[in-house]
Amino acid sequence: MNNLLKKIVLGLCVLAFNGAALAADKGTADEAVAMVKKGVAFVKSKGKEKAFAEFNNPAGEFVKGDLYVMVYDMEGNNKAHGANAKLIGKNLIDIKDANGIFIVQEFIKTAKTSGKGWVDYKWPNNITKAVEPKSTYVEKVEDVLVGVGIYK
Repeated sequence: MNNLLKKIVLGLCVLAFNGAALAADKGTADEAVAMVKKGVAFVKSKGKEKAFAEFNNPAGEFVKGDLYVMVYDMEGNNKAHGANAKLIGKNLIDIKDANGIFIVQEFIKTAKTSGKGWVDYKWPNNITKAVEPKSTYVEKVEDVLVGVGIYK
């Protein structure tokens, strides 16, 4: 019985450590805003072509843990995506979240009306694979928007 108790305690410690590690890997709102601002500055200084190539680089400076830059034009065409290269070049204007929210349409609306802001929705987490509440900060630069999302 003593060995069983030790195994249970050890198992709980491993679970607690892994849960804390996953929580620690989650990007914060401040980090998301900072990455967007850095991305906007990169577009302005290097041009869209060079910026998008860097945003698409999974080992680049615009991918950190569960944070990554994504870029859409005002028609919903994905121009860059640090987490899923298969989305680049696709029109995602009609993509919906688990609650039926047109996510990219909301990104565009926020960028056009306010120039920047947060959009809330539910989306599968690339790391945990669970559908989780997510919030993406977007900012308009030239004729595109740059966004970075955080899981809550």
